Amino acid sequence: MEPAGAGGPGGSTGLRIELRGRPPGNAPPAAEIDRLCALAAAAGGVTDGHIAIAFVDEPEIIELNARHRGRRAPTDVLSFPVDGCGPAIGPRELGDVVICAAQTADVSEAIVHGVLHLVGMDHECDDGEMLALQGELLSWAGADRARGAGR
Repeated sequence: MEPAGAGGPGGSTGLRIELRGRPPGNAPPAAEIDRLCALAAAAGGVTDGHIAIAFVDEPEIIELNARHRGRRAPTDVLSFPVDGCGPAIGPRELGDVVICAAQTADVSEAIVHGVLHLVGMDHECDDGEMLALQGELLSWAGADRARGAGR
């Protein structure tokens, strides 16, 4: 069963997903990326807004990670929230999810992980709820993944 408004059969979403950069060969098709974003956003109570998914190379992810997290090392996914999940003035800008394909074993997982961060979840501050939800959402999306695997 999918959350209401997740963009699945019978559902609709006011999310606008923008893809930037060149998706890797193992990335899901654009329609599946939209669905993954909608599932993750709906899990955080968000059904409208703009999300940018950017695919970058290792030098760019290292630079972003160093600038924003103080870690000069590659990583798989970074999230840059803008409006969050609270009320927005005007069109909601959820933010950017930046994925480095060379560091990502599972692009679908990275998308869901990044969007969950955009809607206010943080596995570094919770008791495992975000990663458990991530596993559940991926199973709803038809993925055969171990629950709780992640960063």
